[in-house]
Amino acid sequence: MTKFLFVFTSANKTLTGHQTGWFLPEVTKPGSPAAHPYYRLAPHIDIDFAAPKGPNPEVDQNSVKSFTDDESVKFLNDPVVKSKLSSAKKLSEVNVDDYVGIFYIGGHGPVIDLPTDPENIKLANKFWSHNKIVSAVCHGPAALVNVTDPSGKSIFAGRKATAFSNAEEEKIDMVSAIPFLVENRIVELGGHYEKATELWEPKVIVDGKLITGQNPASAAPIGETILKALKA
Repeated sequence: MTKFLFVFTSANKTLTGHQTGWFLPEVTKPGSPAAHPYYRLAPHIDIDFAAPKGPNPEVDQNSVKSFTDDESVKFLNDPVVKSKLSSAKKLSEVNVDDYVGIFYIGGHGPVIDLPTDPENIKLANKFWSHNKIVSAVCHGPAALVNVTDPSGKSIFAGRKATAFSNAEEEKIDMVSAIPFLVENRIVELGGHYEKATELWEPKVIVDGKLITGQNPASAAPIGETILKALKA
């Protein structure tokens, strides 16, 4: 079976000291049966989990409290998922040749640790240079801001992409909680940032092998989009 890698943050504190981690509905999109990333892809591909520090990456507790739909609860209690989380690989242990693509889950944590993590940068560079799918949702694209193509140019340069918008960050009063705004950084790197016309509406952008989603509402569509890319 084809294998795909889900990457979680290992960060558990924002710059302002609040608990954070990976964001639950960006692995399991609430209200979309069998359409969110994990459960949409799992029947078709073998999914491995990884994080900078390896096993048991911490979930954002606010996302657990805020999203109590059946599928989010199912994900947290799924014995297969629990096993994958408890045995998550360190990024340094990942062999890129084993996978057809990589997916970065959002939450504020990924903006804290993944952009500057040398193992993450090396790993994502390999996925990109090997022409594999590189995908991320919400704050997940922050993990890619120091990733370059073989010529040394940012993978965002000249490409269309999306991520959690400045307006959405301001709306939830989290601008000071992270080291940079992901929308701003994509633009600074020469990317063509796009967003939905309304806050919290889904938006997924495909530019070649780069697939990005804007926010939690984009988790279901990005799962569908990744599956379509795999079938293609």
